[in-house]
Amino acid sequence: MAAISFVIQYKNKKKESITQLQQQHVLHQKELLATQIEIQTQTMQHIGREIHDNVGQKLTLASLYTQQLAFENEALPISNKITGIGELINDALSELRHLSKSLTDDHIDTNDISILLKEEFAKIEVLKKYKLNLKVDFESIPLNYQAKSLLLRVVQEFIQNSIKHASCKTISATLVKNGKQLTLTLNDDGKGFNAEKLAEKGIGLSNIKKRIALIGGSYYMESKEGDGTKLTIEISI
Repeated sequence: MAAISFVIQYKNKKKESITQLQQQHVLHQKELLATQIEIQTQTMQHIGREIHDNVGQKLTLASLYTQQLAFENEALPISNKITGIGELINDALSELRHLSKSLTDDHIDTNDISILLKEEFAKIEVLKKYKLNLKVDFESIPLNYQAKSLLLRVVQEFIQNSIKHASCKTISATLVKNGKQLTLTLNDDGKGFNAEKLAEKGIGLSNIKKRIALIGGSYYMESKEGDGTKLTIEISI
């Protein structure tokens, strides 16, 4: 009887363990999906701004110049304006093509993390308000979709926090490959914060911690009031 009881207990524990693993897998997939949706939302917001601020303005100018041609008879000025209209339309088409590429589902999957980071920094560079530094010590590196999307989202969060809360002038990122380890370091020269108090409240760090844990990585946040913020992320590749 004791042997039978032991077997039953063993089977029950094994069943509980399998159930827990299944639940963890489902939770993991939900968190990955949530992150993917966040990235898509961020991308759509950027595209909306680009269409309104850049493409829309260029096409509006082209339309105004075209309307003016109906009231002008001088050949040379009209010729110059037609050339200008053509340039505006070509610029708008070029920007639309670039935006359409970022809408494709496989954009993250088919591009290296270094390219994705360059694109993210390019979005901020358009604002012309911050000095941006990005250094990558390799041409390409094999990372799966989950790792790239999660790293990209953490970078987006760090940049947005630096812009909104840090009152910084410079934002920097360094991506280094050392053997089978990838290290991403993010810095800003903003006003910083008390890292210990922030950690106690769990504000701002929980999302980063959760996302890095999803890809089996580790992170370390350093910040002092008046001395900027530094975030270091390490993952195995």
